[in-house]
Amino acid sequence: MLKINKLHKSYPIGDSSLHVLKGIDLSVEAGEMVAIMGSSGSGKSTLLNIIGMLDEADEGEYILDNVPIKNLTEKKAAIYRNKFLGFIFQSFNLINYKNALDNVALPLYYQGLKRKERIEKGLFHLEKVGLKDWAHHLPNELSGGQKQRVAIARALAADPKLLLADEPTGALDTKTSHEIMDFIQSLNDEGKTILMVTHEEDIASMCKRIVRLKDGVIIEDTFVEQVRASQYV
Repeated sequence: MLKINKLHKSYPIGDSSLHVLKGIDLSVEAGEMVAIMGSSGSGKSTLLNIIGMLDEADEGEYILDNVPIKNLTEKKAAIYRNKFLGFIFQSFNLINYKNALDNVALPLYYQGLKRKERIEKGLFHLEKVGLKDWAHHLPNELSGGQKQRVAIARALAADPKLLLADEPTGALDTKTSHEIMDFIQSLNDEGKTILMVTHEEDIASMCKRIVRLKDGVIIEDTFVEQVRASQYV
């Protein structure tokens, strides 16, 4: 599903540069649920941005679903993101003036689907996250947990190969975090491949594998006994 070899990334700082990723090797198989952990500055966000095609490595190899991801124009990167990836963000990243349904259906617009089909698929995914009755509510009329469910529905709408979650519970209280993780685990149970950045150990323990970064290198890569979020819900 995902294969990364000897990935390096530096950023210029004044006359020098900061070497953020220092030869990352990582493989993720279809159906895995992987947590990426590390303190601030460890390189986890940079790695997620490269996997999400929001940034590009200086050197190394990145292959997603047998497609080499390299030297992409912005247009090509956007096409690949829409084809391969679904994003879930800590801050939800919903469009405030669009209702829940229009937010969910947005990726389908970029895939060229007609409005009727976008609406049908959008409602299907809102129902999947338990928010069909909230389809015509604006984001400011939703709770944090509901906003994240809308964001998850949007991420699923285009049927991505890989879900990328960046601190998906970071803005939520404990109870709501467990509810969201319970739902994310159910997606993984259905076969969806999930890669999640988190700084919370209890959230990471709800994945099946934990990859720890420090100073731009992987210092630990362990399969773990998954804690089911449902026991807390």
